Formats: sequence, C-alpha cells, structure tokens
Amino acid sequence: MQRPLPVIPADRIRQPTPAMPDEGVVSWNMNTTCNYRCSYCTQRFLDDRQRWAADTPAFLAAFGALPQVSGVPWEVKLSGGEPLVHPGFVEVVRGLVARELFVSVVSNFSRHDLIDPFIDAAADRLRVLSLSLHLEFADLDRFIARAAAAQQRLPHTASLVVTCVATKQNLPALEALAMRFADVGVRFKVQPEKQDRDIVAYDDDGKALLYRLGGHNGTGHIAHDFGGQPCWSGSRYFIVDDAGEAYRCYPARRYRVERLGNLVHGTLRLHDAARPCLYRSCHCTVPIARGMMPVDAAVDRFED
Repeated sequence: MQRPLPVIPADRIRQPTPAMPDEGVVSWNMNTTCNYRCSYCTQRFLDDRQRWAADTPAFLAAFGALPQVSGVPWEVKLSGGEPLVHPGFVEVVRGLVARELFVSVVSNFSRHDLIDPFIDAAADRLRVLSLSLHLEFADLDRFIARAAAAQQRLPHTASLVVTCVATKQNLPALEALAMRFADVGVRFKVQPEKQDRDIVAYDDDGKALLYRLGGHNGTGHIAHDFGGQPCWSGSRYFIVDDAGEAYRCYPARRYRVERLGNLVHGTLRLHDAARPCLYRSCHCTVPIARGMMPVDAAVDRFED
C-alpha cells in the first residue's frame, strides 16, 4: 500500500530557486547484494537482496548520453547494496571513465583488496570515496589504518570521507571515533539512524551530540525538512536502480512517486526546471551538498 505524501505547512515561505548546477549527479544503486547484514540497514526492507545490474554496457551507454550543461560531464555515484561485490565493478568504473564521466563510490570497505584497483581505474575522474563504517562487522583499528592509507593514494581532485550510522548503541562512542579519525587526517561524519524509513527519535542528549558532530553528513541538521522548497533533483540529480528504474530522489522512490522512467529502456525523462520538494524528510546528501535546493531554508523535523 502506497504511503500518503506528507502535508507541507501552508504558511511555509518558498525561497528563491538556486542557480541550475552545471554538473549533474546520478546515484546508481547497481546491486542489492551485500556481504553485511547490519541490524539498522534501511535496505533490509527490500524483497530481493540478490540482484545486480547485468547489462552494464547499456547502463554505460545511457550514462554517457545524459544531457550536459555547459559541456560538463555527469558524475555517477556508485552504490548498492555493496557496489564492490558487483562482479563487474572495476570494469564498470573503467567504462565510466572511458566516457569521460566522473565517478564516486559508497562502500562498506570490506573489499579493501579492490580499493587500489578502483582508485587506479578512476584516476583523475574520481570525486569522492565514501567509506561506511559498520561497527557490527568492521575491525576498527584496521579500518582506520586502511582508510588513512587509501586517502594517501587519492588524486588531488578526489576526497575521502568515513561515515558511521548513529545508532543509539553507537552514540556513546562517536566523539571518540571522530577524534581517532581526526588524528590520522581523515574526515568523519555521522548519519542519523533510520527505522521504518524515518529518522529515529533521539532524546535531547542524543540530538546535542549529533549537532556537535556536525549533524547528518556534516550539514548541521539531523532530519532535513525541505518540503515546498525548489529543488533541482529530477533534473540535475536522480537515482537509478539495478534494473534501470529512475526516480527523482530517494524520498520519491520511498513513496513510489515522481518516477522518471527507465534509464536503459530509453524512457528516462528528466525535468527541465527545478520543482518543489514534496517531502518532509530528506536524506539526499548530494543535492544538499551541491546546492540544488536553498540549504538555508532547511529546518529539522524529528519523527516521534
């Protein structure tokens, strides 16, 4: 049963639309497979966790044909599941680079043996290497040492960041974790825990700690509410799954609205302008970080 869309406050003032960004970004959930089974994983809601994009040449061709603004190539952000367990992961990266696209990846860092081949394949087209620290599975000392070593290998155009979900079990350790990563010069960010697809209810002490650590991915907020504000998602940002199904953003896919078509079937239709956000909870770090919506208009909305 489809969830009803949230009600946007009638008195909300709509802010001016940001300038259209030249660079577009697509988040590609290229597989649902993952070698971890984290207790807090939002993808445990998926019916099938054994899928991966099979016709990768069709995806590569479609990514290469995305409409550019001012001749700026798109960035493809590889995600999953765990993208590094996709059997063609490194070949896909080489294919993206051959089409002069930029590449980023979100990984749990368990397949650290593929990190060096990934960095070599992406070369100067690499933008962000985002490593998710899952304390239920990772060896912390090894993770920190390997993250610092990977950062040393990045081209000067790229950056590395470590993220950790702020479960209530993890909360007491987060400040010490942040200091350990700071000691080796690695950026560390926290992500609020989501259950039933919404931010969990933190007590006042938990909220204060999350704010001290920079909020969700360093944005200064915990539960972003951009409802009613203009956003370039659907035009200069979208998400696509392993079957090519495309949605405007992650909340759109969660509510099963604002479908944009299918990337590999040739039915993708991107918006030609910014449109109002329809949601009261936004976890899409890319549009926020890339200025695709008026970030100063964000308010925190806590689910309880």
